[in-house]
Amino acid sequence: MNKGGIGIGSASIVLVFAVLCLSVFSLIAFVVAGNEKALVDSEAELVVKYYETDKLAEQIAADIQNADIIPETIRDIEIKTQWDHEMEADVVYYLCPISEKKSLYVRLAVYIDSYDIMAWRMVDTDEWEYDDSLNVWQGDEMLEFPDMFNPGMLG
Repeated sequence: MNKGGIGIGSASIVLVFAVLCLSVFSLIAFVVAGNEKALVDSEAELVVKYYETDKLAEQIAADIQNADIIPETIRDIEIKTQWDHEMEADVVYYLCPISEKKSLYVRLAVYIDSYDIMAWRMVDTDEWEYDDSLNVWQGDEMLEFPDMFNPGMLG
């Protein structure tokens, strides 16, 4: 018996498999591109908010320099003041909120006619708890990790 015709079964399976693989890879690429766009958009929003907050912090510093007596609040931002005997200046610090989790921390040494910037940086203000629930085996005894983070660094 002579079977006539072309054996297209294996070629069809390979073609279906190739189309399926290309479809899956294109779907993965689409999802990754969407995630990257969301990340870039949130970072761009943070940069815009940072510069708006930076402008506010500069305005507050100018208001402090021009004030005869440093007020407790300027432009709805709480101002904390402390006298430094070594520098013979008022040390002023304040937090300008950038987002729910980040703020701009500013510390100034205010003299009679000028001020020096001691700190001007973005800090995390989100609350977090140290998790020591995972016991890590280190041989014969368990290691205790010291609390190396000082939550009072802003004051």
